Amino acid sequence: MVNVDGLLLDIDGVLAVSWEPIPGSIEAIDRLRKVGIPFRLITNTTTRTRAALAETLRAAGFDVAPGDLVTAVNATAAYLRAHHAGARAFVLSDGDAASDLEGVELVGVDQADVVVIGGACEDFTHATLNRVFRRLMEGAPLVGMHRNLYWRTSEGLELDGGAYIAGLEEAAGIAATICGKPSAAFFESALSLLRVPAARAAMVGDDIVNDVLGAQAAGMTGVLVRTGKFLESDLAKGRPDHVIGSLADLAGLLEV
Repeated sequence: MVNVDGLLLDIDGVLAVSWEPIPGSIEAIDRLRKVGIPFRLITNTTTRTRAALAETLRAAGFDVAPGDLVTAVNATAAYLRAHHAGARAFVLSDGDAASDLEGVELVGVDQADVVVIGGACEDFTHATLNRVFRRLMEGAPLVGMHRNLYWRTSEGLELDGGAYIAGLEEAAGIAATICGKPSAAFFESALSLLRVPAARAAMVGDDIVNDVLGAQAAGMTGVLVRTGKFLESDLAKGRPDHVIGSLADLAGLLEV
């Protein structure tokens, strides 16, 4: 049994895969609402704005609102405004992050004061990444929306932006600042919305590194689900506090 006052839940691979609900996940969210356990959906997803994410999830049957979501894009915007105020940013990411990057001036890579890498997509070409590499070698800092190496879609596992960040760090001899999971600041910002201390909260995710181990490092209980990107080999990478079959099994773990 896990006795907590609040929950952070991943979306991709926990609630849905390619926006198709994982069996039992809709009912699990409804159960949390019914018993009054506060939660936030904390996601490294960069394909949609927070409002669009909430709309997509509602269309899929989930009882959620934009205020229930904390995204890596929002965290990146806050970081850029605080640490690179007035800087021109080049953003390489899937989806259109502009509306969630309010207050950040977006420019081409050759004019950028700072380079931001988000979710991988077809725009991650050799030519573009080479221009990014050159800009980094000229001194521009590298910011990552997240460090996810891969994720699961309806077509199978796909490389994500974290794989490119790792390559750029190695090639340029620099370290990226990560704004989303597994950044401790990202978990802390979500917990502040719940007004729950880390020691009284749990993170539920399918990514053992970014979700579970990241949450544990921030002082939370880490719960790994065997859905989404989960592989049996993940269990050799760390020790989750709990492993469950899917979000449908969360009520049993919480005994609610």
